[in-house]
Amino acid sequence: MSIGKYMAREIAKELDNRSREFYEFVMPAIDMVEDNNELVVMIDLPGFDKKDIHLKIKGNILSISAKRVSEVTGTVYQRHRPARIEKRVALPISVKEDEKIVGKATYTDGVVVLRIPMAGTSTSIPIT
Repeated sequence: MSIGKYMAREIAKELDNRSREFYEFVMPAIDMVEDNNELVVMIDLPGFDKKDIHLKIKGNILSISAKRVSEVTGTVYQRHRPARIEKRVALPISVKEDEKIVGKATYTDGVVVLRIPMAGTSTSIPIT
């Protein structure tokens, strides 16, 4: 293999890693709307298994973590899908230090829909 081909391959690998890191930083896409007395948070997490997605609320911060196990073998030419996601989002609700938030989350077609009563009481949210 010539040095030019080797360098091109190594540069492509580095760009691929940087691209995936960028997507891990900006993802997932999140929408928040108020619907009646609930805050509805929609989180795009396609390709992640429900058991590998964890949501937690502490104060007014929603923590989202998800991890994907890659089962691809062989030569990988491009990889942009994030392998893991760690994101924290400020919620537009005020929560007292001793108050707990109760929410309900569903995962359908790659989208987590979290419904949080505007005034509520568990910090860990199960996904159904």
